[in-house]
Amino acid sequence: MYQQAAQLDADNPRIFSGIGFLQASQGNYREAVTAYQRAVALDPKNADFYYALGYSWANLGNNSEAIAAYLKTTQLNPRHLNAFLGLGAMLARDGQYSSALKAYRQALVLDPRNARAYELMGVLQIQQDNPTEALKLLQRAAQLSPRQGSIFVNQGAAWLALGDLAKGLEAFKRAALLEPRNADLQLQIGKILRAKGRSDEALKAFERAASLNPRLIDAQAAIGDVYMDRQDYLLAVIAYRQYLAVAPNDPEAYLKMGKALQGRSRNTEAIVAFEQAKKLYQQQGNTQKVQEVDALILQIRKADPK
Repeated sequence: MYQQAAQLDADNPRIFSGIGFLQASQGNYREAVTAYQRAVALDPKNADFYYALGYSWANLGNNSEAIAAYLKTTQLNPRHLNAFLGLGAMLARDGQYSSALKAYRQALVLDPRNARAYELMGVLQIQQDNPTEALKLLQRAAQLSPRQGSIFVNQGAAWLALGDLAKGLEAFKRAALLEPRNADLQLQIGKILRAKGRSDEALKAFERAASLNPRLIDAQAAIGDVYMDRQDYLLAVIAYRQYLAVAPNDPEAYLKMGKALQGRSRNTEAIVAFEQAKKLYQQQGNTQKVQEVDALILQIRKADPK
């Protein structure tokens, strides 16, 4: 209906904003970006359109474009709380920690009892290897929002950084009790445990995440990654097949599958997977990944000229 409306009224920014919202809701962030870019071109003073554009860029992993869109949002609306939170998260992801802290503090100026701001500041301290300071901020976040599972996940990460496995696992357990059906939370727990070398616990968390949401791409990929860490290539191949089943157009899935097949010395099949990954990366214009895949194919052909 929106597309039909756009044909009738191509200069209406809210039509394109509506298209962007629906695309983002379905996880089609590249299409959402295109729609929101059209919306901001038609209405360059609308802060909410820029915020939605930033959110879509953030989900595509494009830090610089997301930061630019969030900054524009805050310029147009200096009281846009979520824009400061999003800006801080993107700056932190980009390694600009002092600027990220300023954005979070501005969010607290707007809302001094905002648990999310305290939580993100805590995460920032973990990223800067200050787990003791992180726990103080996360404790404040928990006081303000005692039923938010992600806060306790991050508390667990801080305890693990301090070397206290028991308290870390207890925090993860509390998070899971608060939100037992939250697949993303289980995924986050698994990522932290894997980073700390706790592969058995990490694998269980990833499997719970995949069970709760079989279409959670990152969980399916992570299960295979754990088996790759263990050099258990057979189980990695099986896991990556599940990954491909939910993400048949994801070049990373084919790249991972190719590496697992290569580990099993199934070189012909590995090359087929790598070629598919290359094709999809070329469609994305990702030349760096194309070169990486070419190097892997060349490596196999040199080792196995047949």
